[in-house]
Amino acid sequence: MTPDILCIGSVLWDIIGRSTAHMTTGSDRPGRITRLPGGVALNIAMAARAYGMTPALLSVVGRDTEGDELITALSRMGLVTETLYRSDDLPTDVYMAVEGANGLIAAIADAHSLEAVGDKILRPLDGPLKGWTGPVALDGNLTQDLLAQIATDPRFAATDLRIAPASPGKAERLLPFLTHPTATLYVNLEEAGLLLHTAQTDAAAAAAALRARGLYRALVTDGPRLAACAHPGGVEVERPPEVMVTRVTGAGDTFMAAHIAAERAGAAPEAALGRAVEAAATYVSGDTY
Repeated sequence: MTPDILCIGSVLWDIIGRSTAHMTTGSDRPGRITRLPGGVALNIAMAARAYGMTPALLSVVGRDTEGDELITALSRMGLVTETLYRSDDLPTDVYMAVEGANGLIAAIADAHSLEAVGDKILRPLDGPLKGWTGPVALDGNLTQDLLAQIATDPRFAATDLRIAPASPGKAERLLPFLTHPTATLYVNLEEAGLLLHTAQTDAAAAAAALRARGLYRALVTDGPRLAACAHPGGVEVERPPEVMVTRVTGAGDTFMAAHIAAERAGAAPEAALGRAVEAAATYVSGDTY
């Protein structure tokens, strides 16, 4: 298969425990526990595939049982896995989260293998993907050093670079991309505040402030409140539809993939933002893409 988007970052197993009850620290409630392919880069790839794109994955997967099972699952989904780095001595990464009716309660991301292999995951860019100029979805689970390297890497200078921070705790790793000539950042309001070093209360203002800092384009979400896209032509806003929230892990990745797919299909900025907001709302409601 010939890919039309590269997804670079975490590819792992998600272990998610979900309960329909309201939960706080120390809660012990009945629910369901599932194991699914996940990770920011992989979530974006799976969503992009659902929107008709053909993603190639640049990440690390161990040569363990979990890794073999993951590769098999991804190949069945129609994702390009030949670009993955397979490690002989590192285990396949894993993410574990607990969600209640009131949202994410706690999560632990064990992405130590991704951090350990460093720029080995980029080797396909000097091989079968050499000269790539298409869209690249990059997630903030990479190390700070590798992200800084990518921000100035000439192999990414002409790509359509789309970046997600992975979590608020990793948002500041993306500071080097504020001056990248083609970078689009997808962040929530908290992450925007961390990048701006000032708490933000409005998505449109936060997106415009990121543009003012030198960023090519910023998309800022704020849960059920207005989402915004600040780009060279102005600022667009869109209010998400009201839905019953049944899951939250992966919603931002779905938003990003839907936005990329809409733009690749020719949608204008306002329409692309609307499709992304609608896709994220559909996702958190528990419906299919």
